[in-house]
Amino acid sequence: MSKVYLSLGSNLGDRLHNLQRAVNEIKNTVHLTILKVSKVYETEPIGNFNQPMYYNIIIEVETDLSPLELLKELRKIEYALGRERHCKWGPRVIDIDIVLYDDVVMVSDDLTIPHPEFRKRRFVLVPLVEVCDNLVDPLTGKKVSDYLSDSCVEGKIFETCEKITI
Repeated sequence: MSKVYLSLGSNLGDRLHNLQRAVNEIKNTVHLTILKVSKVYETEPIGNFNQPMYYNIIIEVETDLSPLELLKELRKIEYALGRERHCKWGPRVIDIDIVLYDDVVMVSDDLTIPHPEFRKRRFVLVPLVEVCDNLVDPLTGKKVSDYLSDSCVEGKIFETCEKITI
């Protein structure tokens, strides 16, 4: 079984409900077991700032799916929950990204692992370190928590009192 870290975000509609629905769908997907869920964080949008704030979480899962098979399953969940892909960094009901997949390093037309932007996104790093504080970036060999002190890390992040159940 492979250990995978997924980033989930929502900034349209009932953000908490959207995250909970996505977690429920992931939990009910064959070949996926949720191990941990981070706290819910409210974060600024990246790129296109003329949109609502996001709720973000990280979940740790185990799977025997390949990275591309997992991506296919996650895309099905996104579309089932109403995700529409109109523009990069646009508002969305749900977004599910594969951040890390074991020590896999891969680049394909459909998927890059580790996620190419995770090192500079506070909304990914803070909950990722919360879920597993000893992760190492397989591409650089750097401890993931060390990225939080880099000056290029983007975005403000606020811990909420909201909870996701598994």
